[in-house]
Amino acid sequence: MTETALRTAPFDKTRVLAWLQSYGVYAGVAMLLIVNTVITPHFLTAENFRTQAVQVAPVVIVALGMALVIGTEGVDLSVGAVMALAASVTALYLGYGLLPALLVVAVFAAGAGLANGALVAFVGVQPIVATLALMVGGRGIALVLLPQLQDLHNPALASLGSGAVAGIPYLILIAAALALLIAFVVRRTTFGRQLLAIGDSRPAAQLAGLPVRRVLVVVYVVCALLAAVAGVLATARLQASDPTSLGNLMELSAITAVVVGGTPLTGGRISIGGTVAGAVLIQLLTATLIKHDLPPSWTQIAQAIVIVCAVYAARGRGKR
Repeated sequence: MTETALRTAPFDKTRVLAWLQSYGVYAGVAMLLIVNTVITPHFLTAENFRTQAVQVAPVVIVALGMALVIGTEGVDLSVGAVMALAASVTALYLGYGLLPALLVVAVFAAGAGLANGALVAFVGVQPIVATLALMVGGRGIALVLLPQLQDLHNPALASLGSGAVAGIPYLILIAAALALLIAFVVRRTTFGRQLLAIGDSRPAAQLAGLPVRRVLVVVYVVCALLAAVAGVLATARLQASDPTSLGNLMELSAITAVVVGGTPLTGGRISIGGTVAGAVLIQLLTATLIKHDLPPSWTQIAQAIVIVCAVYAARGRGKR
C-alpha cells in the first residue's frame, strides 16, 4: 500500500501542475471575482465591468501579439515603444483625417516589426537583444516626432475612443474581434501550425522545409501592428498623445498575461484564451488593490507573485 502511494504521488503532482497551467488562470479570475463581490463595494455594477474591460482592452491586444512571438520561442520588448510611436504619428498626421493617419501608423509599425523580424530571422540576433534596441530607439524616435504631450480634438478619433455599439465600447469589440481572429489563425491555418512548429524546434522546422524566416518576420510585424492598434486606441480614449508615458512597461504586462495564461516561454504552444484571461487577471488584481487604497508598489509585488506561481506551474512541461 505504501509503495503504491509513493509511486502514484509524482503522477498526481504532475497532474496538478498541468491543471494549474491550463486552467489556473481561469480559477484565479473566478476567485478574484468572488472576493471582490464580497469585499469591494459597488463591484457588481455594469459601469464597473465596463471600466475594467475598457482598461484591459489595450493590454489584451498587445498580449495577443506577444503570444505569437513567444510561441516561436522569442520575445518582443519593443511593444511599448511602438505604442508611443503610434501615438506620435497619429498626432502628426491626424490633420489629414483619421484614415490617412491610421495608414501612416500602420506603415511605421510594420517597419518596426520588419526591423525586429529581419534581425532575428536573417541576422540571427537573439530576440531579446534585437527588440531591446527598438525598445530604446523607438521611444526616442517617438519623442523626436512629438517631444511633449499634445491634446487632440478630432471627432472621429473621439468616437473611436468613446463610441459604443449596443452599449459595448469599440475598444472592447476590437479587442474581442482580434482575439477571435488570432485564435483562428493559430488553431486553423497553415501559418499557425508553422508558427508552432518553429517554436517547438526551429532546426526541425528548417529540415522539414518550412519557411522559417518568412514566418518569423510576419510574426514580428503582426506583433508590432497589434501594439500600434493598442497605441491608437489608448490615444483615442485619452484624447491626447503622450509618447513620454504611453506604453511604459506594457511589454512586461503583455509577457505577464501570456505566461500566466499558460503559454510557455519555451515556445511551441499558444493559449489565446489563457492570454486574454491572464490580462483580465492582472487587471482585476490591480483594480482590487487600488480600490482598497493600497500603494502601487503592492500591485507590482502581487504581479511578481503571480508570475512566480505561473512559472512554477509550467516548469518541467516545456514544449509539446
